[in-house]
Order: sequence, then C-alpha cells, then structure tokens
Amino acid sequence: MAPLEALQTARGLLFPWIAVLIGCGIGIWFTLESEPGAGSYALAALLVAGGLGLGWRSELARPLGLAVAALAIGWSAAGIRAHSLDAPMLTFRYYGPVEGRIVKIDRSQSDALRLTLDQVVLQRVSPERTPLRVRVSLQGEQDWLKPTPGQVVILTAHLAAPEGPVEPGAFDFRRMAFFDQLGAVGYTRTPVLLLEEPTDGALPIDRLRTWLTLGMLAHMEGQPGAFAAGAMTGDRSAITEDTVQALRDSSLAHLLAISGMNMAFLTAFVFALFRYGLALIPFIALRVNTKKVAALVSLAVALFYLLLSGANVATERAFIMIAVLLGAVLLDRRALTLRSVAVAAMILLLLKPESLLEPGFQMSFAATVALIVGFAALDGSIYRERLPRWLMPVFTLVLSSLIGGLSTAPYAAAHFNRFTDYGLLANVLTVPVMGAVIMPAGAVAALLAPIGLAWLPLWFMEQGARWILFVAHWIAGLEGAVTAIPAPGPWALPVFTLGAIWLILWRGRVQLLGLLPVLAALALWVTAERPVLLVSGDGRLLGLAGPEGRALSAPKGGGFAAENWLQNDGDLLPQAKAAERPGFDGPKGERWFTLAGLRVVSLTGKGAEAKLARVCVEAALVILAAEPELPPEDCPLIDQRTLAATGPLAIWTDAGGILIEPTKGARRLWSPPAREVELPSLLASDLRPAAQ
Repeated sequence: MAPLEALQTARGLLFPWIAVLIGCGIGIWFTLESEPGAGSYALAALLVAGGLGLGWRSELARPLGLAVAALAIGWSAAGIRAHSLDAPMLTFRYYGPVEGRIVKIDRSQSDALRLTLDQVVLQRVSPERTPLRVRVSLQGEQDWLKPTPGQVVILTAHLAAPEGPVEPGAFDFRRMAFFDQLGAVGYTRTPVLLLEEPTDGALPIDRLRTWLTLGMLAHMEGQPGAFAAGAMTGDRSAITEDTVQALRDSSLAHLLAISGMNMAFLTAFVFALFRYGLALIPFIALRVNTKKVAALVSLAVALFYLLLSGANVATERAFIMIAVLLGAVLLDRRALTLRSVAVAAMILLLLKPESLLEPGFQMSFAATVALIVGFAALDGSIYRERLPRWLMPVFTLVLSSLIGGLSTAPYAAAHFNRFTDYGLLANVLTVPVMGAVIMPAGAVAALLAPIGLAWLPLWFMEQGARWILFVAHWIAGLEGAVTAIPAPGPWALPVFTLGAIWLILWRGRVQLLGLLPVLAALALWVTAERPVLLVSGDGRLLGLAGPEGRALSAPKGGGFAAENWLQNDGDLLPQAKAAERPGFDGPKGERWFTLAGLRVVSLTGKGAEAKLARVCVEAALVILAAEPELPPEDCPLIDQRTLAATGPLAIWTDAGGILIEPTKGARRLWSPPAREVELPSLLASDLRPAAQ
C-alpha cells in the first residue's frame, strides 16, 4: 500500500500525467503489428470503465484507476480515429484523365506547384475504389490556368498510392497520407484545364485565403512578399525551395509555420490593443471587465486565423493552446501552467491521436513545457531587481530562445537529422521582428484595408520579411551552419521523452530516477547501428555503407530515397557526390559490390533481364529492377516482385552471416495489400520483422 499512499500524497502533481498516459496508449496502438479486432476494443472499454470505477470507489487507488483508464482511452481514441478516416487508396499505377476540385495549393520538394483535389473522378475506376483526395505535382509549362481553390479541373496524370518508409523504421509517409485521406499522389506534364469556376459559397475560406495572398503579393514583391503572405494566410505556394531550405538551415522554419508563436504574437497584439484601448474610454473601463472582453475578442481572432490558415495540425495545436490560456483568463485562473498545457495536449490527442507521431506536436509541447519550467525555476530577483529595466526584454528573449532551442533540439535531430549550430543567433535577430513588426502589421493591414490604407502597414511588413530572409540566408551560408546527426534507434526518443517528463513532473528524490531513461536513450542513440546495405522499393537504387560513408549505386534517380538514407546516416552529401564514393564497380546498369565476402550485383535498365543468366553464374545474389517471367533456377534473386511484397530492404552483416529486414510486415489499415513471397535462401536464414 505504500506506493499508493505515496501517489495519494502527490495527487496535486498527477493531473499532467493523464495527458502523458493518454499519449502512451496512443503510442502503444501505433506500434501494433496487426490491426486489433473488436474484442480488443471491448476489452479497452472494460478497462476504461473498471479504471474509472476503481477511482470512484477508492480514493487511495484513484491514481492507479485513472492511469489504467487514461491508457485505454488513448489506445481506443487512436483506433476510433483511424477507422473513421479509412478511405480507398490506389492499389495499382494509374495513367489517364483525373478530374477533381482544387482544395489546396502548395509546392513539392522539387519546387513544383502542387494541387490537392477532392471530388475525384478517375477513368474506368469505380467510385468505391476512387480515392477521396489525390495530390498532383505540375511539371512542364503550366501557363494555361491560374489555380484557385474551388475550381474543378481536369488533367492527365500518373498516379500511384503514397509510398511507405524508404527503409525499415523510417518515417511512414503512407501512414501520414492515410490520416490525411490522401489516396494517391503523382504528377502531370500536360496542361491543367478548367472545367468549372468555383460555385457560389464553395470553399469560401480557401478562396478568401487566395484573395488575401494575391492582394499581399501585389504590394510586396518577390520572396519577402511570399514569406509574409505565407506567415499570415498559410498559403506558401509562392515560396521557393531555396527560401525554405535557408529557413531550415538557420532554424527559422518555425517562423513560416503558422504554429504557437505566430498565433501567440497575433492574439497578444489583439489582446493588448483591445484591453488598453478600452481602458482609455472611461465609460467602458468603469463598467466592463476589459481584460475578459479582450480575451473574448482575441479568441475570436484566433479562431478566424485558424480557419484562414487552413487549419493544419500545427495551427490547430496552437489554437487549442491559446483557447485554453484565454479560457483561464475568462475564469480568473492562472493562464500558463503545466495543467493548462496538459489540458491542451489531451484535447489535441483525443481529437487527432496521430499528431503524437508528428515532429511539430513533440517540438511544440517540449518548448512550451520547458519555457514554463525554466522561467518558474528562475529567481525573479535575478532579472527583476538586479538587471536594468532596459535589459530585461533582451535577457528574456535570449533566455527563451535558448530554452526553446535546447528543448526542441533532440526532436529536431531525431526527425530531421540535423542541428543548426547558429540557430540561437538567428532567432535572437528575427523573433522580435516577427512579433513586433510582421504580425501586428498584418493585423493593422486587415483593419485598414476597407479604407484603402493597407499599403502602409504592408510596407512595414515587407521590410520585416526582408530582414528575416536576409538573416536566414546569411546564417545558412555560414560554414558549419548545419551539423548532421545520425538517426536514433526506434526507442531512443520515446525513452528520452518519458525520462524528461518524469524529471519535470515529479518532486523529491524520486525525481532523479528520470535521469536513468534519459541516459539510456542517449546511449541507445549513440550506439544505434545503420544497415550495411539499403535497397530501394523498386530495386533501382542501392546504398552500401563504407569507410568514407554510404556509396550510392547511381548518381540520379530515386532521389527521395537517397536523400533520406543519407540524412539518416548523418550525411550531408548530395546523391551525385555519394555515388562517387568507392564501393560499387562495373558499368551503368550492372553494378557489382562485395557484401560479407560475397559478390553481389545490381541490374537496372532496359537490358537488365537479358544479363540475368550470365551474372547468376558468378553472383552470390542478384538484385534485379524488373520482374522476369522465368527467372533462372538456383539463382538467389531479389526482383521487383519480391520488393513489392517486402518493401525497401535493409541488409546487415555480422559474424553469423547476412541478415535481412523488410520494411513491410505489419498489417494495419494503411498497409498495402499483403503479398506472400519467398526470399532467397541465402538471406532467409535469419529474417527479422520490420521495425515500426
């Protein structure tokens, strides 16, 4: 009973753990190898009822009962959400006419304009098999049409289902597409033709966003205008990849994302404007609580900003946080506490459980919690009494940037495999401009637009954007601006997070136990091994680890896989340079290499099948980027038929021989249809399941 009594005495500190345990339940659901059945959800419902009942009947056992209920609630919420979003995904490659309504316009990594369509019609594909949404990159000349949300268009496109991870344990793009109800992605090289103009009342918020963006771009030219419009409306279609990369390499990409900071700057400006503006009117100030009026107006502005910006996950997360804080103001409670952060986390996790896996969720809450704890731990006299008044804003800015940067660094390194060495300097130079110039100027421009004076605040906004982009390009161009970080093992980040949460939420000597998982996570990270050989999902690209880094079998083609492989290695080299590393020999289309003392060959290109009989004589293993009808007997072969079932492969070597790890293995709602395949006996002696 002693542990229960200890929990009872600490019950004032336990509320944030409910959000943590809901997150743990969600995480457990996502790690399952197969989709749970109805019996599992019935058991979860019993656990919820039993846990709540235990907490109701016994005050001593209440923490334990609520913990069980929170775990089961998180687990169930993830499953309910996934089943509610289950929608068709293409099971084949499609080429032909695509008709649909434009609902989103952005840019791909290759800087091509990209359209997301709903109300999709595909030729000779039945409605029940047609994806709810498709995303198409526009390549070649596309001057026929200026895309606008709500337009119904037709184009000829190559489509396929979203790809899964590029290697075992990597980020699952197919899972992300599933939760976005995106059933196909592809590209078109033919002009996009207009079928129908937007109907009256169709997508009014999206059309307003486009109208505002075009209006801002008319007054602010070039990338400064594109940046300012993207920060205010969420429309980033005019921002080039070069600008985005500079913002990433300088740790300023968060300024472009409409997340907590942007929402906080805007609502803080509106709150101050109304509170102090109303205070100047004695008749109102003496009769109305101006603080609560300002909170209500700020909440309405935040809601409008959420809708205008497209209501993506980052903006929803920011809105929920702001709504909780403003709700505390309306209820005369302290606004910024760990309890309020926990409430915001619970709301978001229950509404969108998949957000737990997203870098934005993890980094946002890590920074918020760290800032609350960090400033609470400081003695107020340090900066309120000893520092000059004029130095307090500078001290607060530098300290908040430092705390925010350090708290998000592990998550940025794990997800993006990079650490921006001069990020603190870049943020100190730009965050004040974002908060004091760009966001207020945008709000003032909206107020002055009806009388034709928006150009004045937009001029100030443009100058602020120019400064931010100047700093971004300057910092990104410095030598050593980015340090590459290898990917951690699959459990390193969850273990680190739980340890850090323990250190923050617990009190007393037991608090130090949180250091154990933190240190264990760092050890897992440092000792994580990378595969010796990586094979892409189509067999056209291989990556072989060597003393100089990973060598790639081709200087171009499969660029997405190549980029992610090298990033996960902690390697900043581009694909073309990595292809020059030693490891592969032989002509293009027939690349030989040595793996654990065995000669292996990769065959690609049009003549690949014709070479198969010859190379099988001397190769211990053949990796073929084709599907031969009659492969030679007794030829250890991995072809595209095999890879269609296994997905990209990771191959390891040790004293016992060669180990192979397929990417596909789990059978979840977003998984592709199962296909049975027999792996070459040379490698199948020790087949490991895919990492999740």
